[in-house]
Amino acid sequence: MPPDAFLADCRARLAFDLLANTWNPVVLRSLRDGPHRPSDLRRHIGGISSKVLTETLRRLTADGLVERRAATPSRVEYALTDLGRTLLAPIDAMGAWAFAHGDEVLAAREETCVRARGGR
Repeated sequence: MPPDAFLADCRARLAFDLLANTWNPVVLRSLRDGPHRPSDLRRHIGGISSKVLTETLRRLTADGLVERRAATPSRVEYALTDLGRTLLAPIDAMGAWAFAHGDEVLAAREETCVRARGGR
């Protein structure tokens, strides 16, 4: 990777920005097995409002990662594009890392909170 790989207009920052949004990886991962209607996505994901889901789907569509399909005049589905599928491996890798090291991160946070309150 070149030394200026993290400049504002670099490709690495673009990729990190795509994964930094809380809901982008969740929605992309939820579309892994095929197209879904927004209501199905909300049920599957849980904890996401209709407004935030709509914003996320629009953002991912604008980025070329998701496509909006009109299944019937009154039914819309969203599906991963080929480009969107390429992000599944990094998302899975981050998930595996979080599973393996999440307890360590949480313990470090807790230790920081204890020290900030004057403990130890």
